[in-house]
Amino acid sequence: MAEDLGFSESDMIKEEKSEVNESQLNIEKESVDKLSHRAKFVRSMVSEFNKNSFLKNHFVAGVRSVSEFDKAYKYPDQYTATRIDMENFPMELLELNGSDSPWVILQLHGGGYVGAFKNNYRNMAKFYSEAGKGAKVLTIDYRVAPEHVFPAALDDALCAYEWLLENGYTEENIILAGDSAGGGLAMALCHYLKDRGKMLPKAIIGFSPWTDLTASGSSYTENVDKDPIFGHSKEDIINKSTYIGEDEATNPYISPLFGEFEGFPPMLIQAGTHEMLLSDSSSVAEKAKAAGVDVTFTIYEGMFHVFQMVGYLIPESKKAWSQVGEFIDNLT
Repeated sequence: MAEDLGFSESDMIKEEKSEVNESQLNIEKESVDKLSHRAKFVRSMVSEFNKNSFLKNHFVAGVRSVSEFDKAYKYPDQYTATRIDMENFPMELLELNGSDSPWVILQLHGGGYVGAFKNNYRNMAKFYSEAGKGAKVLTIDYRVAPEHVFPAALDDALCAYEWLLENGYTEENIILAGDSAGGGLAMALCHYLKDRGKMLPKAIIGFSPWTDLTASGSSYTENVDKDPIFGHSKEDIINKSTYIGEDEATNPYISPLFGEFEGFPPMLIQAGTHEMLLSDSSSVAEKAKAAGVDVTFTIYEGMFHVFQMVGYLIPESKKAWSQVGEFIDNLT
């Protein structure tokens, strides 16, 4: 049973070595042999796609930085989506008709700071809304590198956060949520707000957050052969980020791992055993917990980077979204 460290690890979790005293930890484990058949199939398909240079060149090359914000998308009838055009980027506010949920989730998408908004983040917005029992979700199409290096993404995230505050929401209503680069950006935004004496949001949800752009974690080498997304890639998105620009990768507003976490709101962090960025999650969870932050950190056995994106297709992702709902329910 997982530790009183606040590392709440589900029955699909594997223990990872930690500098934290193991007597403080209490971890439930489930063997990789119990990985669902659907999850094994999806992970295999993801791996095969990323190993196939023809498929990647045909479907990915040249379109990563092209936003799909203006691309058609049909939400279920019970939802209303409103476009909001800011000076430097557009946003979309998703609302469940008739909902009285107090929450608004500011979704910051992933993509290594070079990938623009894609329509699958509208799927994610719906999942977040469902997890929050009708929470509103504000998704932003922030500017990306190499055309827009640091601090463009942070500036846009801050702008969206301030828009919420100017439009009837309080910090107590706002949950920051992001995957990969978006998860790191959520934490970077909190560092920025804290350093300026601003009130912080109610909570942070991070799916495999990219928190260390120096790529110093052990999983960058230990998991390279089993990561189905980055392990087979010839690209160098995570080792030579163009987002950094002329700044330093150790800047906490770029790599939040290097910041101080005292005073941060509760955080839910989820990651998989089969990803090179696992250290980014475990290191930031340990550091934040040591600083007194209420951290729920879950490592899903056999899972890959941002597996939650498949929604309810596999049991592991369904369980992860259920945990998001429980996390939000427990916010006070």
